[in-house]
Amino acid sequence: MTTAYLGLGSNLGNRSRNLSAARRRLRQKGARILRQSRVIETEPWGVAEQPPFLNQAIEVEWHGTPRQLLKAAKEVEVEGGRKAAPRWGPRVIDVDILLFGDERIRQRDLAIPHPRIGERAFVRESLSELGVRFPLFSPGGRW
Repeated sequence: MTTAYLGLGSNLGNRSRNLSAARRRLRQKGARILRQSRVIETEPWGVAEQPPFLNQAIEVEWHGTPRQLLKAAKEVEVEGGRKAAPRWGPRVIDVDILLFGDERIRQRDLAIPHPRIGERAFVRESLSELGVRFPLFSPGGRW
């Protein structure tokens, strides 16, 4: 069993309902949600010309590998109605693995810790709310 932290975001449709449905789907896939941060509204990051996001971090207990959690996260996005879109563009639901225990992974399709935690104040704020303490970041915001 590993404690992982996921970031959830939505800026299309009923954003609050999208986050709730993503949490439900994650539970159905085996993630035991231990705690969740408050939901905060944020300005878009990366592509400014889109609606604001609702974001939240959740702490989960996971009984599989990081790759299995990534697969579950991607399934939750598809089941929630996510379609292919430009990077950092609008989306019905986004599920990112932020942290997975003390794992450090750098692969083409899986990076843990999430490489942009240091660049996104709303992610740091939500994780801090859940008691996650951060190491010093490099100037580029990377771990």
